[in-house]
Amino acid sequence: MKSIGLFLRDHVSFLLFQGFLVLFLLLLFWLDGFRNYATAVYSVILSILLTMAFLTVKFVLRRSFYATITNQPKKMEDALIRHAQGPEHMQTASYTRALYRLYQNEVQALYSAQSRQLEFMNQWVHQMKTPISVIGLLLQEEEELDRESIAEEVERIRTGLESVLVNARLETFERDMNIERVPLKTLVQGVVTDHKRLLITNGVFPEFSIDEDFVVATDVKWMRIVIGQFITNAVKYSFDSGKKIYLYAECVEDGVLFSIRDEGVGIPSSDLKRVTRAFFTGENGRLTGESTGMGLYIASEICTKLGHPLHIDSVVGAGTTVSVLFENGESREMDDRATNRRIDGNNEDL
Repeated sequence: MKSIGLFLRDHVSFLLFQGFLVLFLLLLFWLDGFRNYATAVYSVILSILLTMAFLTVKFVLRRSFYATITNQPKKMEDALIRHAQGPEHMQTASYTRALYRLYQNEVQALYSAQSRQLEFMNQWVHQMKTPISVIGLLLQEEEELDRESIAEEVERIRTGLESVLVNARLETFERDMNIERVPLKTLVQGVVTDHKRLLITNGVFPEFSIDEDFVVATDVKWMRIVIGQFITNAVKYSFDSGKKIYLYAECVEDGVLFSIRDEGVGIPSSDLKRVTRAFFTGENGRLTGESTGMGLYIASEICTKLGHPLHIDSVVGAGTTVSVLFENGESREMDDRATNRRIDGNNEDL
């Protein structure tokens, strides 16, 4: 009954128009001198029957549509109209399916983000048990407190906390982004200085080859996180002391290409395409036993959001090279030359 009631309310304007049209035609014939009342009554009855037949056929064809929209849905799939008839209802059904697909994608993205965050937190909590246990054991010793060991464990906890905070802020990246032009060498040197203790402890030495004139447009805070992750990975997988990491940049056709190359164990070719996936540790991650599989994932996400293409190349036993392309990067020296040429040109024109 709900379907019939809705159908009739939907066609009230059509019924009123049909009644007005019949009365108008009868009045027109009456003014023209037509006085056959039997024919007039027959015309009225015939128009009513034809109208009812039309509406009945239309309702039968669209009853599934009205039955769907008059029942309370029990799940999201119930909102999909599967047997719509007529161009308007077919378009409505197509529009509803498109909305449903958007809804599914958004829900899936939200679910994936929540699952990733929960899994990351579980892994982090499990890993933080080790430094806390070590600190507890050191405090229980009766000998003089080993401050250096405690400092190392505290550094591990601090690094883990920063990873958790960075992963949480990725969801609201756009609110915390500030693009500015910065000298690339100054940016990289600052990150290396922050990781000085890590480099010294592991006996890894950085070598710079970055022109001071290279200027890039990026978010300093987020890029420091990315470069810091690259340095941490380079040190982590350089198991022997005395190794070096090479930090260099060059001007290419598309901008400034910044690279970090280490002399570590390298990444197997089977893992190379998957190292930027969340929670993927690979063969090297199993060697250390402390890898969360989130470092390169976070770095890749940040580079993608900032518009800096990321490329990773590696050879097992020879090391890994991670490159970031600053497409809006340039050399100030080249700019000065271009400016001088324009000035010289203007002088000649004068």
